[in-house]
Amino acid sequence: MKLQVAIDRIALEEAVGLARAFNGHVDIIEIGTSLIKDYGNVAIERIKEVVTGSQILVDSKTIDEGAYEFNQAFKYGADIVTVMGAASYETLLACYEVTQQQGGTMMIDLLNLDPTYIASITDFPQAIYLLHSSVDKQQSNQAVSEIMDFKQLYGHIQHLAIAGGVDYNATKALADQGIVETVVVGSKITNSESPIDTAKKFMEVLKV
Repeated sequence: MKLQVAIDRIALEEAVGLARAFNGHVDIIEIGTSLIKDYGNVAIERIKEVVTGSQILVDSKTIDEGAYEFNQAFKYGADIVTVMGAASYETLLACYEVTQQQGGTMMIDLLNLDPTYIASITDFPQAIYLLHSSVDKQQSNQAVSEIMDFKQLYGHIQHLAIAGGVDYNATKALADQGIVETVVVGSKITNSESPIDTAKKFMEVLKV
């Protein structure tokens, strides 16, 4: 299993410093949506300069102009780029085609989508499907049961990730469960007293 650490809602210089510290110690470094909104492609470019031992995910949350946004993200250094599952099928397809051309990975964010709609967009075999709980909902995370229910509905999906309120205990339970490919953790790591030590603790659980 992989650990994806989300860096978000901080100044660019602080984000670059965190990315440099996480480099090689976590599987995926996420450049969060707020960083992209605040600093644009400069954020990708700056973080790419200091990250050589981890993958870079750009959480662009693309919902239109898919080919353009994905091409730009890959151009500036992304390995993985996100598109909203709520986007039109044509946008999803455009993002997927660019991703295949660029040799990258597409992540489909399933935030606020109902099961019937999700069933209509499960035909991107190389994409990562992200089961995502909203920060604004402030609800307790039920990661293990959510993943189990999801897998029963969409057993043919090969690459699963989960985000939203995932703490250390949930990560350990997900590792024991062995269904998801990637666990996304943000403030539980970045706001801790020692983000690097905390990230290493999460990594130890996932690599057992």
